[in-house]
Amino acid sequence: MSQQPGPLVAPGSQRVIAGRYRVLNELGRGGMGVVWLAEDTTIGRHVAIKELHLPDGVPAAERLVFEERVLREARTAGRLNDPAVVTVYDVVQESGATYIVMELIQAPTLADVVRERGPLKSDAVARLAEQLLSALESAHQAGIVHRDVKPSNIMLAANGRAKLTDFGIAQSVDDPRLTTSGLLIGSPAYLAPEQLRGESASAASDLWALGAVLFFAIEGYSPFERANTAATMHAILNEVPFLTRGSGALASVISGLLNTHPQARLTAAQVRGLLTHVQPGPPTGPHTGPTAMYPGGYPTMVAQPPQQQQPVRKRRMGWQLVLALASVIALAGGVLGFMLANAVNAPAEDEQATPITTFTYGAGGQVREFEVTNRYCGVGVIQDGASFPGGEPCDEPHAFEVYGYLTLNDDWDYIPTELTALGKSYCLWQFRSGQVEPGQLGRLSVIVLVPAKQAWEADREQGSPARTLVCALTSRDGSMLAESHLVEQE
Repeated sequence: MSQQPGPLVAPGSQRVIAGRYRVLNELGRGGMGVVWLAEDTTIGRHVAIKELHLPDGVPAAERLVFEERVLREARTAGRLNDPAVVTVYDVVQESGATYIVMELIQAPTLADVVRERGPLKSDAVARLAEQLLSALESAHQAGIVHRDVKPSNIMLAANGRAKLTDFGIAQSVDDPRLTTSGLLIGSPAYLAPEQLRGESASAASDLWALGAVLFFAIEGYSPFERANTAATMHAILNEVPFLTRGSGALASVISGLLNTHPQARLTAAQVRGLLTHVQPGPPTGPHTGPTAMYPGGYPTMVAQPPQQQQPVRKRRMGWQLVLALASVIALAGGVLGFMLANAVNAPAEDEQATPITTFTYGAGGQVREFEVTNRYCGVGVIQDGASFPGGEPCDEPHAFEVYGYLTLNDDWDYIPTELTALGKSYCLWQFRSGQVEPGQLGRLSVIVLVPAKQAWEADREQGSPARTLVCALTSRDGSMLAESHLVEQE
């Protein structure tokens, strides 16, 4: 690995580690240790040596567990054979310190490149994704979870090759002797939500971090990093980042990897399938920063229209066929790509298993007016001719409860079949996302409200056009709901 050289070790005071590695320069340092440039005097080559340090205050017993873990993982990482993995040559314990001897890579990190040159192009991000995915697959097949995939641990050579480094804090997934300490290992902005919830890191956790890294590469900023650790952790658990520069298959990859539920997250195989359809060219769309939030606490996502590489053709295939082809056709951009990516993970029978009804709303629609906001309820039945000028609290018996919104931007054309398909996919994803009480899913059905054409095309001078898809849940048997079935927000 390589960083900016630090001061030379003073002449006459050069350290020699393990009687073999002569320390030359300090390359960099961080919370977990110092990286040295050294010469392997036996072979005559330069190497990078990471001298590991735990923060002060870690109990002695946990230090021993950590050291055993480091030795095991570094030795296993040394057997990894992938061009995108920084090779580990040796592991040394000496004078109470642990040293990992690694391949020296003369290259900047992804964090350096983006900071100095700005976001990468979509095809460059796709190549980066393929290489990092290969590195992670090699590690996962060896039973290693990296646990600290982040831009500063990814080296980018001038020839386009990427190298993933720092397996020193990885955790073996098959050794029960190495108990997990209370030490939070990994960079907060790239930790998967399940790790913050106290669950063990897994291969899926590395894939989440990969999604966050790819978001950083295409957008130029971390999707979840905030002013402090608490705010960062809150963002990971509660916010959905919005892509503005990625589209199509790449957007599907990133958004699908950032699914907060490990079981529904894209797999490595699904990512590979989508990456083959990334179109070359520069990033698209303005850089507008993170998404805003609805007062209810769930994200407002303003969807971008599909990015068409060719003139639009009329779609004659059914929506289920579109879902089946989502992993091999780059149809959509922004949030639509997100919906398609998540639909790939869902069982094909989901739409049949969860009853779904659709209505148009607003001027000229089946439901004349619908102004019930997120996490509010209605006492009337959603049906033709109904009108809902406002909502009611959900602590009294009610007929339906609103649980999701998706606001589309002005560039979308009014294509009823496309909007209905998007609404179904989005509302199903929200229904399964964890905000609806899992034990109630089997007795609930979904209602999707799509703007009517007249409401969609309303003159802005006379009123705001309706550009929002709405998700509501109701009882399958038509009975009133006695209480809210949404998980309480913290």
